[in-house]
Amino acid sequence: MSETHGTPFRRMMESLAPEAGGLAIDLPADWLQGRTAYGGLTGALCVEAAGRLHPDLPPLRDAHFALAGPASGRLVVQANVVRQGRSAVVIEASVTGDAGPAARALLTYGAGRDSRVLQMGAAPPAVPGPEACSAFFDADRKPGFAHHFDVRLAGGARPMTPGAEPRIAVWIRHGDGETPAGLPALVALADAVPSPALVLFPEFAPFSTMTWSLNLTSAAPASASGWWLLDSVIDAAHGGYASQDMSLWNDAGELVARARQMVAVFI
Repeated sequence: MSETHGTPFRRMMESLAPEAGGLAIDLPADWLQGRTAYGGLTGALCVEAAGRLHPDLPPLRDAHFALAGPASGRLVVQANVVRQGRSAVVIEASVTGDAGPAARALLTYGAGRDSRVLQMGAAPPAVPGPEACSAFFDADRKPGFAHHFDVRLAGGARPMTPGAEPRIAVWIRHGDGETPAGLPALVALADAVPSPALVLFPEFAPFSTMTWSLNLTSAAPASASGWWLLDSVIDAAHGGYASQDMSLWNDAGELVARARQMVAVFI
């Protein structure tokens, strides 16, 4: 595992405590991106709260996150059932911080059923293994929360390489040895790499995720080694916004999630 700093992911999630009909947390400073939580952590808090407040949910199948504002200060996370059917449950989750509403999420859970429809997910791109890849983050441009992850560039290009294809493929894993298995840890990891829109930037400039839609293609995603392959590519960018497509595989080459993301770019 890579060297990590500060509060382990498990300990941070365990610090969520009941408050105002939901759960509350004072995020450790080492998990912030500047002065706010990054999108993947905000999503992970929503998924964690849903699981804690509504035990015995079926597997998560789909999640939509709208990141409305900065998730800063003391955060209160609430999760309420919109509808519960025979096999599916829809939950609306929210994150509110000192600056007001930070995020809204719709989480759809569904029990498995017998089906004659079978289509395996797309194969991962042909890339070297993680041990053959170099570190993705430059030491002088590494966000605070990124110290908790081990990220290796597997394909595509680095940020600020105009002219290259706007694509980033990385091997990524949590950097501490006590991170629990489960969806909150996976959601936090799946948005821990900057948008491939940064490949097109001539110099560093701010960017911000606005919406993120995560479609789980596995009922119980798992990676034996802890490594996951994340491939993201920009399919359109204009008017200050970029749209990207993302895919996540485990270390056995099994597709576990597909995602779409809208990112605001300030350049």
